[in-house]
Amino acid sequence: MQTFLQVQYANQDQSLYVQTVRGHEIPDLLKAILTLLPLDTYVDQPAVVMQLVDSDVQRKLKTPVWEIYKEMLTEAEGRQVRLGNVERFKFYDRARTAFAVVATGEKALYGNLILKKGVISSSQ
Repeated sequence: MQTFLQVQYANQDQSLYVQTVRGHEIPDLLKAILTLLPLDTYVDQPAVVMQLVDSDVQRKLKTPVWEIYKEMLTEAEGRQVRLGNVERFKFYDRARTAFAVVATGEKALYGNLILKKGVISSSQ
């Protein structure tokens, strides 16, 4: 099973671009992506992961990769970034409307991540 990192643009009229990057985990790619693309500052949760399904909640499944994402997002943005979560099928729906999807070699459970790109200012 491949995990993906999705970059979601505000303009949904653009076509979907899928890139497979084998041998890399999301934190490696996330660090690089965040040097080029700032997150949307006008939304409460510019980054979201998939909510645990009920059976995983009941067995108290841990998702340590989420803490890594939060730290990386906060560091890259220079501000506290809230990592939201979306119900499984709503997450899939959002993924289908993505501008870009990067399939990675990430093996962490619930490692999928959706980013909402912000404005790239002239000073960047």
